[in-house]
Amino acid sequence: MGRVEPKTEIQPFGALVDQVMRTEPYASARRVFWVVDNGSGHAGQRSNDRMRAAWPAAELVHLPIHASWLNQIEIVFSVIHRKVIAPVGVADLDALAARLTAFEPRYNATATAFDWRFTRTDLHDMLDRLDAHRTGDLTPATRAA
Repeated sequence: MGRVEPKTEIQPFGALVDQVMRTEPYASARRVFWVVDNGSGHAGQRSNDRMRAAWPAAELVHLPIHASWLNQIEIVFSVIHRKVIAPVGVADLDALAARLTAFEPRYNATATAFDWRFTRTDLHDMLDRLDAHRTGDLTPATRAA
């Protein structure tokens, strides 16, 4: 579920939250977690306070700064870029908004749920592989990873 907004600020984020939180199953959920980066529309404690005041069941979870790779919406943005924006030129912002709006139901019809997990062990393994590449220590153990 998405929206096309001219800017990313507090009001557009609030409109998205309102749209989602009024829709089932979120409207009747005991808790709804919103995983967000530290963008201007949802950064800091004031954002937490605004969210809790408007929607007591909603909980903001801020990702660490420079950790967009943890944010699953970045995967969706990548798909949108490859499938909607990059393949064709658009005449203006209205044409782009129309393409984005038309893409949402098509994507939702074919998208499948996934179980994404990135454990502490996964992080340590990844950091070990990065260190091995950086130092040139590509032993069989680090090559296999």
